[in-house]
Amino acid sequence: MCRSAVIFDFDGTLTKPYLDFDVIRAEIGVEGGPILEAMNHMDDASRRRAAAILERYEWEAARNAELQDGAVEVVAGFRQRGHPVAILTRNARPMLDFVLSAHGISIDAVRTREDGAIKPSPEPVLSLCAELDADPLRSWVVGDYLFDLISGREAGTRTVLMVGGKETPPFADQADFVIHRLTELSAIIPSS
Repeated sequence: MCRSAVIFDFDGTLTKPYLDFDVIRAEIGVEGGPILEAMNHMDDASRRRAAAILERYEWEAARNAELQDGAVEVVAGFRQRGHPVAILTRNARPMLDFVLSAHGISIDAVRTREDGAIKPSPEPVLSLCAELDADPLRSWVVGDYLFDLISGREAGTRTVLMVGGKETPPFADQADFVIHRLTELSAIIPSS
């Protein structure tokens, strides 16, 4: 294993931010914190209701998804340079597949919330690296949230925080690199 994979978060990283998690939490009835973890503590009926609400918002986001500038070209460029490319998201697979198909993005592997452990666990990063025959110590996780950085760091990868047009968050110091546009990645990640 000597290849280096590039593992992207999806919402807010390859796509422009759309979901308003405070609105989703309010409708579900979760006071704060991560929605998926809160759902794990619900009874079956409440969990089904919460899942339906979350999926409704995720489908709305998928239908209205706008890619970050250069997303298709950046992904294609890494694949052409010998980097296998993966997506690691806490989103559901049907919505991810819809957006990838609608925007013509080709990737090599995917992990969604249906596939087992989710971020911030390092397990999905390690699993993707194994599937792609990539060395975690040479690989990269690119995301827009603290969980992306934790997942990558604990798996041994280098991490890139995608800030986009937002203010730099206080956890930015936990990333190896901070970028404002995806097109900045080609100067950071060398050819495989």
